[in-house]
Amino acid sequence: MSHDGVGPRAALRPLAFLTVGVLAVPALAGCGSDDPAGKPLAGADIARADRSGIADGGTLRWAVDTAPETLNAFQSDADATTTRVAQAVLPSMYRMDGRGRPVRNPDYLESAEVVDTEPRQVVLYRLNQQAVWSDGREIGAADFAAQWRALSGKDTAYWTARNAGYDRIEKVERGKDDLEVKVTFSRPYADWKSLFTPLYPKEVMGTPDSFNDGARKKLKVTAGPFTVKKVDTGKDEVTLTRNARWWGDPAKLSTIVLRAVPHDKRISALGAGTVDLAEIDPAAARRITAAALPRSANSPLMGPGAEQSAADALRSWAIANGSDEEAADEEISAREKLRRKRVKYTRQQKALTGFEVRKSLEPAYTQLALNGAGGPLADERVRRAVARALDRKAIAEAVLEPLGLPAVPLGSHLALSGQAAYADGSGALGEQDAKEARALLADAGWVPGGPVKKKDEGEEAAGSEGEEGGDSEEDTESEGGDDGTYIVGEDDKAPRDSGTSTKQLKQGGAPGAYAPKGTAAPARAENVRVAKDGKALTLRFVLPSGPGSDTLRTVAGRISEMLERIGIGTKLTKVDDASYFKDHIASGEYDLALYSWPATAYPATDARPVYAKPAPAADGSLNVEQNYTRVGTDQVDQLFDQAVTTLDASEHRALLRKADSRIWAAAGSIPLYQRPQLTAARKDLANAGAFGFRTPVYEDMGFVNSTRS
Repeated sequence: MSHDGVGPRAALRPLAFLTVGVLAVPALAGCGSDDPAGKPLAGADIARADRSGIADGGTLRWAVDTAPETLNAFQSDADATTTRVAQAVLPSMYRMDGRGRPVRNPDYLESAEVVDTEPRQVVLYRLNQQAVWSDGREIGAADFAAQWRALSGKDTAYWTARNAGYDRIEKVERGKDDLEVKVTFSRPYADWKSLFTPLYPKEVMGTPDSFNDGARKKLKVTAGPFTVKKVDTGKDEVTLTRNARWWGDPAKLSTIVLRAVPHDKRISALGAGTVDLAEIDPAAARRITAAALPRSANSPLMGPGAEQSAADALRSWAIANGSDEEAADEEISAREKLRRKRVKYTRQQKALTGFEVRKSLEPAYTQLALNGAGGPLADERVRRAVARALDRKAIAEAVLEPLGLPAVPLGSHLALSGQAAYADGSGALGEQDAKEARALLADAGWVPGGPVKKKDEGEEAAGSEGEEGGDSEEDTESEGGDDGTYIVGEDDKAPRDSGTSTKQLKQGGAPGAYAPKGTAAPARAENVRVAKDGKALTLRFVLPSGPGSDTLRTVAGRISEMLERIGIGTKLTKVDDASYFKDHIASGEYDLALYSWPATAYPATDARPVYAKPAPAADGSLNVEQNYTRVGTDQVDQLFDQAVTTLDASEHRALLRKADSRIWAAAGSIPLYQRPQLTAARKDLANAGAFGFRTPVYEDMGFVNSTRS
């Protein structure tokens, strides 16, 4: 699974943070056909233009998150920028279309088909006869064979991130001529289209040394519309230039510069004209939207002379009206700083009028993860109660409706609407039902008005026992009662004021609750905290603290309110962005968390590690692969195993949809919605922006009726 369409299939990387925007665009309605896959909820927004209307030449400055540590997409430290580079400079047998499905790339592949299934599955590739590497050598079987050997997992000297699919190949050989490649599998493999994308030359894959080190900072041989000119670690950017040996439609741009720009600096970079294309956050989108509005005649842009005159006048007025000179200077300094900020803002807004926000839905989804490794959430009934308490439609509406995007809760863990494997499997869990959620909690022994000991007696609320850690910035409790006011089940320790009598309250029908006379009972008894074994049920909700995580925290607040209604408290813990995933999600130090997974055209292969049942490792530890909820079942594993070996497309989809239903029933992760995608782009930039599912076509990008250098 790759963040950016069909890209390098290294280990899946969760997407921890959300990006949402503010502009409304027409949205596609769901498909009304019998096919449960439906249509994508929103299409790409890339300012499509015919190549004939795009100028020849120019440089596109494209903001990315990081300069890549490696250009080898199959190494563990490959990232989204590695994917961008690979898409532009290397062969891909298949790429993602607008529905999130793999389609043959004709620039490299004339045809590919399964020609035999017995006794072995055999795939025959027919290559484009014009396809050559940048050194003039034909792309052929030797390159396919070298990549298979490097990624098969048989030679541990290759430092590969994963071997999925390549470990099922028995041999790779030349066909009847140099344009044919014959791949024979030792075991059936339904996701064979995922292989050899990207394809590296044999010079990279041929030896462990060249694989491990040779392609980290440079690619001497490429075969795409662009080639790598330079990786500049000092400037944190990668420069791509036209490939003179490219046989397809020639690239319109002469240069693409992938420049690392932090998200909180991108609006400044756009305003300064140092980037032309950038994914942005909601605040930046609002700025660009506001820039398009007519500027008030009462707030003209002031030049340097006007700035000085205004400052002098303000100082003179302050002294004349009784302020001493020093105090006046301090007052003027504060006002001057504010005024200069306003001037800077105004100038920046004027520069932003050359940009627009392009938006779609990202090929990724946000989920609520429930850690089932221990504590209350180890009980499936408690997890199901949490899930049944959620109004997923309301959560989707809170995030997507302000954007004019379809507020549709996601119905699958394995695919997004429009993809072949998509079907709404949430019925295996059931719709929102607070009454049923409370019944599930009661069945698990968590009851309203259960015995709760005071915290000052050394007892903690039930939930995650992981340490807070030094990176915790803020803890906020959201609980359905006031600890220390109601002491349930301890008659001899009921709170009393001198001379004040107590009376028994009925909370949720449970006797034995006491409070000072005159204390009002909770307005809604069903909201009373549930408890078991002397501990109230409070779940630790871990969230990133960075400025780009506002939407995550808003969603977490909504979820906390929904859980409070069934008697579950939440303790919201904000941690540093840098430690959020490694020190909390991956290590299991949480009860509830929000993070995202990218979509994939090959869920039988790519999603299996995310939902596989954790198994004991040889050293006694638990191997969770990428299943950070630690919730899995043997049946789900079996369904994935069957799907990945089933070549019949209809049966393959049916097995995946059945697996998804079982994942829903286990309630380890609850899909919420497909993530919004916001991109700021120069108004004259065509065929680039919010790509949605579609793999970017780099040779078609360019500037309309202008040449940028």
